[in-house]
Amino acid sequence: MIFVVVPAFNEQEKIGRVIRGLFENGYNNVVVVDDGSKDETAATAQLAGATVLKHRMNRGQGAALQTGNEYTLQAGARIVVHFDADGQFNPKDIAGAIDKMVQRNLDVVLGSRFLDKRSNIPFFKKFFILPISRLINNFFTGLNLSDVHNGFRILSQKALEKIKITQDGMAHNSEIPKLIKENKLRYEEHPVEVSYEENGQGVVGGFKILYDLFIDKISK
Repeated sequence: MIFVVVPAFNEQEKIGRVIRGLFENGYNNVVVVDDGSKDETAATAQLAGATVLKHRMNRGQGAALQTGNEYTLQAGARIVVHFDADGQFNPKDIAGAIDKMVQRNLDVVLGSRFLDKRSNIPFFKKFFILPISRLINNFFTGLNLSDVHNGFRILSQKALEKIKITQDGMAHNSEIPKLIKENKLRYEEHPVEVSYEENGQGVVGGFKILYDLFIDKISK
């Protein structure tokens, strides 16, 4: 059984369209984790037909994904798709990623916006933020990826059982590759399209991720 987990925070304007796009592509088990939104994200998602889980307060995307992972694993998921709520991903990319997982007997498929030319990545992000992120990711995780901090990923049941996200914020994007390596999970990247309306978290968010990873490293 395939589930799609969508972490969402104040996404009432886009969440309905995202859910409808998933349904139109045949993914009917959509779980939205409303991470303490102050708007009508939860009601909009429920009206669109998704199962909605709610955090009473905003804990961060990593915490929302872990909540979704735990719920879907208990619900009997064999494959779980992580899919952002902001409308940047293309649901048509899911089928090819799942096919790759099945055909190559993988545990995890990670989305990459660098494996084809469909994504119009903003200049500063493409040539400054993301290359620095790759270096940081390699240092903390030991996993050499073409794209880091990409929220599109496919997890097998085995991966769901092994990957326990402890980074509540955006540093989970580096924690997950670290856990893939530590648990010797089989993985590959897969090309995905990312459509940009804004430049995302930017430099300040990047420093927050670095801080979270550093604290996590020295505390162990």
